[in-house]
Amino acid sequence: MALVVAGVVVLDCAEPEKLAAFYEELLDAEQTDATANRVEIKGGEGLRMAFRRDMTATPPSWPRPENSLQVHLDFHVEDLDEAERKVVSLGGRPLETKEAAGPFEERGYADPAGHSFTLRRTRATAPKSG
Repeated sequence: MALVVAGVVVLDCAEPEKLAAFYEELLDAEQTDATANRVEIKGGEGLRMAFRRDMTATPPSWPRPENSLQVHLDFHVEDLDEAERKVVSLGGRPLETKEAAGPFEERGYADPAGHSFTLRRTRATAPKSG
């Protein structure tokens, strides 16, 4: 038997119920456990996340180096535009904007509590050169 059998990504935030609701909708997940200070969810693909109450939590200031990326999540999607619309409708916000036209392989966002994450296209649009 393995010494460690499961893992959960835990994000600190002031309002775990609200942040859990954001990720439940984004990941089509369901709540599996909740206490006064922590909410846990599980997505259809088995991803488990928890949100722990910390009234002094401050979001990372990425991309500023003085308060660098404390945690970063990557989510794989088939349609970046559709996924972006969902993120924004749930209260997330874009962190990286690109000037050029056309599809990009990944885009950065912040959840409603300010944690950064990336939506990454599941299949590459073109091979990288160089």
